[in-house]
Amino acid sequence: MMAVPLRRRALSRARRALMTEMAALILLVGGLASPTDARPAEPKVRVELVSESRSVQPGGAIWVGLRQRIKPGWHTYWINPGDSGEPPTIDWTLPAGFEAGSIEWPHPERIPVGPVMSFGYSDEVVLLTRITAPAELAAGSRVTMQGQASWLVCEKICIPEEARVTLTLPVVAEKPLPDPRGAGLIARARGAVPTPSPWAASFSTTPDSVALSIAARGLVPDRIASVWFYPAQWGVIEHAAPQEIRVADDGITMRLARGPLPEATAGPIEGVLVVTERLDGRTASHAFTVRATPPGAAAAAATASGPALSLFEAMALALVGGIVLNLMPCVLPVLSVKALALVEHAGTDGSMLRRHGLAYTAGVVTCFGAVAGSLLALRAGGEQIGWGFQLQSPLFVTLLAYLLFVLALSLSGVVLISGRLAATGHALASRPGYAGSFFTGALATVAATPCTAPFMGVAVGFAVTQPWTTALLIFEALGLGLALPYLLLTLVPAWRRLLPRPGPWMERLKQLLAFPLYASVAWLVWVVSQQAGPRGVAVMLAGLVLIGFAAWLHEASRGVSARWRRAATAAVALTVLGAVGLGAVAGTASPSAPAKERAPGGLTSESFSPRRLAELRARGVPVFVNFTAAWCITCLVNERVALRSPEVAAAFARKGVVYLKADWTKKDGQIAAVLASFGRNGVPLYVLYPPNAAGSPASGEPSVLPQILSEGTIIEAIEKL
Repeated sequence: MMAVPLRRRALSRARRALMTEMAALILLVGGLASPTDARPAEPKVRVELVSESRSVQPGGAIWVGLRQRIKPGWHTYWINPGDSGEPPTIDWTLPAGFEAGSIEWPHPERIPVGPVMSFGYSDEVVLLTRITAPAELAAGSRVTMQGQASWLVCEKICIPEEARVTLTLPVVAEKPLPDPRGAGLIARARGAVPTPSPWAASFSTTPDSVALSIAARGLVPDRIASVWFYPAQWGVIEHAAPQEIRVADDGITMRLARGPLPEATAGPIEGVLVVTERLDGRTASHAFTVRATPPGAAAAAATASGPALSLFEAMALALVGGIVLNLMPCVLPVLSVKALALVEHAGTDGSMLRRHGLAYTAGVVTCFGAVAGSLLALRAGGEQIGWGFQLQSPLFVTLLAYLLFVLALSLSGVVLISGRLAATGHALASRPGYAGSFFTGALATVAATPCTAPFMGVAVGFAVTQPWTTALLIFEALGLGLALPYLLLTLVPAWRRLLPRPGPWMERLKQLLAFPLYASVAWLVWVVSQQAGPRGVAVMLAGLVLIGFAAWLHEASRGVSARWRRAATAAVALTVLGAVGLGAVAGTASPSAPAKERAPGGLTSESFSPRRLAELRARGVPVFVNFTAAWCITCLVNERVALRSPEVAAAFARKGVVYLKADWTKKDGQIAAVLASFGRNGVPLYVLYPPNAAGSPASGEPSVLPQILSEGTIIEAIEKL
């Protein structure tokens, strides 16, 4: 929750005391001047306490609002009142066991008064507070909640006012019904409370200005009517100074006049960003809470969920994560190809086997460098992407399916890759020489990118916040970990004796190992169905048919004359190009995802959005967020093994936990920003938000669950709420 600095609060209390004395003096003088008129002055603000619910449930929570109806021309104040003023306060007197949270502040408006600028409210405002009831509350009784509300109301002069507010509600055992009047008032007020920003923000300073950058990609500049930043802290900027705004495709840039407290910009800057958008002849305003980090704070922000890492620790985590990555389901089908080659080479010279191991390692490390370099370059250009970003493209998924399909056909004996196709990508991984080992390593890397193994998530999240040289070292350590088991098997003579001797049985093994690749192709078809819908699947299947036809034509042309063989080769090339062209079409359609999804185990999920998360947290509801993707096999296994369990569903129901599913199958900048806030750069990520005892979206620190889930892990975490 944004807090007023101690110095600012001290100044505010002193100013309020002075204003109180002046108001008393004015009233005294007025009383002496007009002894016949002793009636108290009419209040400038009329207040009442309204409730969202018409009753209280034992152990439940209700939202109440201090409704201020302000006399025309007068105004009250926000948590940071600007150049003058004092925010309202409520001193609660509640029954035993009841707890009141802090005030939830709707976004303010600018109120210029001469040369100064205040932030506050005019006409009417409802200030929200969440109140929790004790579980032992007796149904059938009535409870009375009281509060002493104080505020400062200003026009040309300022008058401190206060009032006693009360609310009496019955206690009922069932879920409370909404209050006919209060529910609407509180719903409108909640709509004006800022939601957490989905965009990363940073700032830099000069002696005279503060440059605030917000990575709000995707905005249409012509539709943005205005942007204004309200700092939560006094002294950061000059409140009355103009704010220079630039809205472009890559986000929002603001140049603000620096405030009188230089130390206010030593750490993160917090505040509220209000964006007003033109919509069909009208305007709509959206308010977001923003936390901008100073230069050099990116690494600290990325590791906010744990202790800061050194380069050595990050590389060690990456190395161990790479080793574990060999056991992840997405890598196993490709490793089966190399396992076959390892058995084939078991009877060869030891030096040749070592060279194959080094070639495979070189392929893994080189491909990891290429993927990491692309990731870092795109992120430097402002793209909100993370580990496995290429699998978010239906075209890439389709081409990968084609490649695995050709490899599977080769293992099944349907097509024999010859020198005529040695230059093509799908041939290289099947070649018997060192090039085959190199490109099998590259293919293993491509297959590994949908997965995030234990240990590697923190390392990758740390890497993307570092200079590119440091980041590449961490990614190469991850690649070395992936290649290490195979490399050691080829380098250590004692281990090679464990390999079986080659024989006729290998042909059957080769054919058997084709089926994991066919299964991978089926999985990739399903991924495209999630990304591009039925139309994308139809186009992809047509491409696979063309690939199958090209493979058949390639084999059928082996015994023909040279002229017909050249014609067949050209036809094969055209067919493959046609399949690739169809792959490009696969991403043109989008599926319509349902708002809610019910798993077979009975656990119902809702689609994740920062706004929905903020709404649930504001209501004090515990939330479980599953950051997942269709191309992440680890995610799918976790959902099947743990999240679809009836016992887990029962635990969610007992604690009232809402399940949000953040699907990162396609590119989503909001999900990428939330992942980055936990120091992660890929999926899976599982976050459990506890209920907010204080009624503030910022209270109640979330906990991050392990990347490999089990029923017991989830149930244990939920029972601690």
